[in-house]
Amino acid sequence: MDDSIHIPKDSKAPTKPRFRIGLSEPTIEKMRLMKKNALKMWRIYRKNRLGMAGLIILMIFVVMAVFSPLVMSLLSIIGGWDQAYGPFDQDYSTPKESPPSLKHWLGTDSYYQDVLARVVYGTRVSLLVGLVATAVSMGMGAGVGLLSGYWGGIKDDVLMRITDVFLVIPWLALMIVFAAVLPGGASVTKVVFVIGITGWSSTARIVRAQVFSLKERSFVERAKAVGAGDYYIVRKHIFPNVFPLMFANAILTIALSILSESTLSYISLGPDSSKVVTWGNMIADADAAFAIRQGLYLWIVVPGLCIVAVVLGFTLIGYAMDEIFNPKLRKR
Repeated sequence: MDDSIHIPKDSKAPTKPRFRIGLSEPTIEKMRLMKKNALKMWRIYRKNRLGMAGLIILMIFVVMAVFSPLVMSLLSIIGGWDQAYGPFDQDYSTPKESPPSLKHWLGTDSYYQDVLARVVYGTRVSLLVGLVATAVSMGMGAGVGLLSGYWGGIKDDVLMRITDVFLVIPWLALMIVFAAVLPGGASVTKVVFVIGITGWSSTARIVRAQVFSLKERSFVERAKAVGAGDYYIVRKHIFPNVFPLMFANAILTIALSILSESTLSYISLGPDSSKVVTWGNMIADADAAFAIRQGLYLWIVVPGLCIVAVVLGFTLIGYAMDEIFNPKLRKR
């Protein structure tokens, strides 16, 4: 006798509940829209020859910064060197402040260090200072601009008078004062803070002007009518519309921040070259060793050209981003 249980064909066996882990439909739709907009921006960007040239220049230096040891290893294989020099490796078998040779393509500095290695590794800190200082500057400028423009009234007057103080005083003079007065020694953190805290005022003015226009739009009025708070309106409605303008301004600010670090290093207010290598303090060391008088032109010219190339790359990218965010500038 068969004791098994027979389930009728028209009946369904109980199934375990299926747990589906995923994103909600509105979130997925938003991500699709963001992808569509990103692809559209890329199609516009790649048609800009200057923008593509700037992107290629920047990518070369990004590779140098991220893969500095690998770059030096490849150069050592090509040059047939005994070792891949680091930024602080000293070669006492070669005279200090020696001219370019097969062993040291750009020569050595006053501390028997390979100049080429310091140029390659200096890309890291120079780009890092530019990016982080710009983030600090954009954060402060965006915060002041958003609050000042949205609040208006007395709060706006107070914030703008503070902003005017930073705008009136020349940026270089302000950086020198802060770098000389603030504690912290010759550190990268201090340089980043000085550049960031002195460069936010122009961003605040730009953002404030845009917020004045946005807060009178109908979508902001509708948000207020349904009871949305000020923080929600600024975060969800105003900031997304201001961000493209901030992004385009940030690209140019990065270039200016790299130049600022080089200037501070040149006047001995930047990072200590015995601990951190940047293009700026390399030029300062070359000047202190009278490199030009000794005919060691590459020691000072190559770091200077790297600074110019990176600034040019960011400037070209900023030019292309202007065309993306401002349709009036696009060529018909």
